[in-house]
Amino acid sequence: MSGHSKWSSIKHKKAAKDSKRGKLFTKLIKEITVAARMGGGDINANPRLRTAVLTARENSMPNENIDRAVKRGTGELEGVTYEDVQYEGYGPGGVAIMASALTDNRNRTVAELRKVFEKCGGNMGSAGCVAWMFHKRGVLSIEKSVADEERVMEVALDAGADDVTDTGDGYEIVTAPEHFEAVKNALQTAGIATATAEVIMVPENMVAVSGKEAEQTMRLLEELDDHDDVQSVASNADIPQEEMERLSA
Repeated sequence: MSGHSKWSSIKHKKAAKDSKRGKLFTKLIKEITVAARMGGGDINANPRLRTAVLTARENSMPNENIDRAVKRGTGELEGVTYEDVQYEGYGPGGVAIMASALTDNRNRTVAELRKVFEKCGGNMGSAGCVAWMFHKRGVLSIEKSVADEERVMEVALDAGADDVTDTGDGYEIVTAPEHFEAVKNALQTAGIATATAEVIMVPENMVAVSGKEAEQTMRLLEELDDHDDVQSVASNADIPQEEMERLSA
């Protein structure tokens, strides 16, 4: 399985295991608020808001929480103003890392994230230092027990997916960001449940790390992901599946 999918799967399992619903809700509320501020409160005319609201509903966020977040974004309710910021850097072994954040205080966030990078054997870089290695893609994963490969390929490719690959224990579907929702909806209509589905930054090339470097990298990714201001983390670390599961246990 590709590295970004391994990290995504581990992250989802970890969130479920740790019952971090409160922290997840905080991040989703920020995303909804910013999406509504930037593109308006109509989910039918604002793709970013629609994705954020659907994700919130999938994670059982109450509708009143969603409505309040939208109204804060559109200015109907008072609230904090968040900025959309990207932070970039390197982890152990030269691994490239990107952290997308929503913050109401750039100086605080950059200082705290720099400390996380340094504590875990990495260093924060300047804007653009690793961004060129990543492209935004929709990535959906499906367990093999849900459907056979031919059916998954038929539905996904007909809906506009770029590629479907066998990852060993499942299938990975990659789409352009603008086709993500159409592919996701087509799979749902066909009764094919997704294990994970998100628009993320996917690296062009992976960097293999193991042993102590893998341990430090996992710690860095997890601490960045746990930060209140960080919405998502991407990396080109290629860590063996069994080692990732051991380190995240």
